[in-house]
Amino acid sequence: MMRRTLLRSAAAAALCWPASRIAGQAPTEDGGGLPPDHPLQAAWSDWKAAFLLPAGRIVDGPQQNASHSEGQGYGAALAAIFGDEEALRRIADWTEANLARPDDGLLAWRWLPGVTLAVPDRNNATDGDLFYAWALALGSRRFGDADLAARSTELARAIALHCIRPHPDGSEKLVLLPGAEGFETAEGVVLNPSYYMPRAMMELGAFSGQDRLRRCARDGAAWIAGLGLAPDWALVTPEGDRPAPGLSGNSGYDAMRVPLFLLWSGLTANPALRRFAEAQRAAPAEGGAPVVFERATGKVLERSADPGFRAIPALGECALAGQPGAAIPPFDAGQPYYPATLHLMALVAQVEGFSACAPI
Repeated sequence: MMRRTLLRSAAAAALCWPASRIAGQAPTEDGGGLPPDHPLQAAWSDWKAAFLLPAGRIVDGPQQNASHSEGQGYGAALAAIFGDEEALRRIADWTEANLARPDDGLLAWRWLPGVTLAVPDRNNATDGDLFYAWALALGSRRFGDADLAARSTELARAIALHCIRPHPDGSEKLVLLPGAEGFETAEGVVLNPSYYMPRAMMELGAFSGQDRLRRCARDGAAWIAGLGLAPDWALVTPEGDRPAPGLSGNSGYDAMRVPLFLLWSGLTANPALRRFAEAQRAAPAEGGAPVVFERATGKVLERSADPGFRAIPALGECALAGQPGAAIPPFDAGQPYYPATLHLMALVAQVEGFSACAPI
């Protein structure tokens, strides 16, 4: 049984990791990104005005006006991509002062305003660390800053050391823990598929020399390929995947990022992207964007009126169909932080990788 599983995983990896202009390369010498006169710069300005405070803190209003390492990482990556050095430095300064853990350099996952203990839980969230480290790598190249490069490399080493583990099945595969503590159990490891951003992992691994990040990106893409409709959380055991006790096994708000990150990484052949598109296509059109699915049946459990949740399936449908034009709605900074950020990321992914899928 284990041998068949390994063979299937190897085949999936070969199928779902095509040669790409972005996968596996370090950021270019000039950092890449969008030029100052790009039309999408207006959306970035609107996003900053809505969610980035002058001090460099990115605010998630529905979540107690908290700031997360996720949001700081997302904001920093967008700042680097849009060539906004001033915003990147503000975000980095606040993040280092308020979230950086002195023992290992990883970031505490949440900061709460107006309370005595602003950081009640010192555990990290690996996706926040990953995006933040990738952002610093992008910024170091675009703005020629050796200090950003050094901090990016430090974080990449910490992620590789504290947040990457061998697969429970005893193979040579690697898994990405959602945090350094609390996700390894007697039965296996608890994973979140949306914490894998293959492009960021591959580029950060190449930039920092941490090959474990690149190996983990390939193994993660192969694992995601076999999930079908990706869950928010899963317990990965030596015998296979199971629902993670006490966590969402639906394909919901977390899992919405899986197709986005596959698209942004150029992994359009990954079966998880097609399964997401099929579920979206099969859902009745009325009532808002489907955001939570029951995995076994594809039944829609929750919908949202926020346009950011329509942007991802629209880009995915265009990328898979090979037809020009995507039904991506115009960016709207009036929606909450999370759908607004996914919306802007989808627009960036379109510009960078799918020129035929310009919004219509």
